[in-house]
Amino acid sequence: MSVKVTSLDHVQLAMPPGQEGRADQFYCGVLGLETLPKPEPLASRGGRWYRSGDVQVHLGVEAEFRPARKAHPALCVSDFEDLERRLDEAGAAWQWNDELPGVRRIYVDDPFGNRIELIEDCGGG
Repeated sequence: MSVKVTSLDHVQLAMPPGQEGRADQFYCGVLGLETLPKPEPLASRGGRWYRSGDVQVHLGVEAEFRPARKAHPALCVSDFEDLERRLDEAGAAWQWNDELPGVRRIYVDDPFGNRIELIEDCGGG
């Protein structure tokens, strides 16, 4: 039997120390993810874990933080109109990207400058 990847458990991004509140405002308040409790000893390191269904995004603290500008997670979302409204209300600068025909997607930076791609529905998922 040959090894194959069967699913993605989570994506991890970095964040600066002490910014969990700002992370919650964006990932929970804007993107609608829920906070997951981090097990010890990981919880004492700071950061946050988030989930929506089977999708998880983890934010780990880096003392010498630098945002991910090119590398990024791509999250499938429903209701793009609500997403746009939430992003606008949060003052998050976002931009449409129409380079892939038939795919509605936008890019936005999280509060720390990490690039996030948001794709409408991802083929019904």
